[in-house]
Amino acid sequence: MSTGSIHSGEILFVKCVKDGIPNRDPLRDSDARRIFGEEDGRISLSDVSIKRDVRDYVLARYPEGGEGRSMFVFCREERTGENTLLGRDRLASTILQRAGRNEEEDMQGALLSSAFDMRVFGAVFSVKGKSFHKVGPVQFGWAHSLHPAETKYVQGTVVMPSKDTPITEAGDDEKSGKTQGTIWTSYILPFAVFAMPGVINSHIAADTGMTQTDVDVLLEGLWKGTINRQARGRGIQQPLLLLHVEYKNPFDRIGFLEEGIRIEPDRDSWTGGKPPTSLEEIKVNVEKLSQTLTENRDKIERIRLWRHSGLQVAGEISAQSMPL
Repeated sequence: MSTGSIHSGEILFVKCVKDGIPNRDPLRDSDARRIFGEEDGRISLSDVSIKRDVRDYVLARYPEGGEGRSMFVFCREERTGENTLLGRDRLASTILQRAGRNEEEDMQGALLSSAFDMRVFGAVFSVKGKSFHKVGPVQFGWAHSLHPAETKYVQGTVVMPSKDTPITEAGDDEKSGKTQGTIWTSYILPFAVFAMPGVINSHIAADTGMTQTDVDVLLEGLWKGTINRQARGRGIQQPLLLLHVEYKNPFDRIGFLEEGIRIEPDRDSWTGGKPPTSLEEIKVNVEKLSQTLTENRDKIERIRLWRHSGLQVAGEISAQSMPL
């Protein structure tokens, strides 16, 4: 992978979730986020949750910073042996020490050279006497479901008792109820498909030092970070389609690529009594997107496409097909 300068570009990422809420809203009793309102029916995922998947993947793949010790992750939780949570300053010092850059005078430059997420997503480093702010060259929009989605309120029990409970000679617990465990409640989403847009700005990338290697790791992190996300209640998530469009001119952008795709069956099927519940029951129509890309082909340097084998697609995008 090249480490040279990068092209400005756009990203379109489509994924599905089954039997879980991929991004909960604490203001709605941990139900799904609805920024369009109940009548619209769509649900949404924040860009923060998407970035978390990428960071977690990079952290797992490059625990020691990778070759060149440039793939550390700054925005993460780390504790000392005494279980003390590291603050920004100490976490930065820890990364620089592991990267072998702790003696460099330019702390900002050393951190950007060492931390993948600072180069890609930017950073606000607020420490007295050392503060700096970098806008990230990669920005994601919110991911929205391509259809109305209804969540279900479910209940269950935890068998493990809530407290230690002595048992009498008769075999009964001394205080009734403590051996019965606890009841839990949660919202669940049976099935949904989401589309998320993103942009890459080459001018800002030059400022943070983001490289072509970083771009490739970012795309890999979107796909594999989604697969490897493990959190109870978040459901089983599957990446379906990833499109990366690079432009010849850094000031060009088509924009709103996600509006060029739609899901089949249409809205009426999802709001009826029996919406689709699995990947094999749906199809993603890319005909409008394909036409838009064709009309702007003279502006485009390269189009790369990753596609899950189980996804049915209507239409065809002229792109470099990438292995998963």
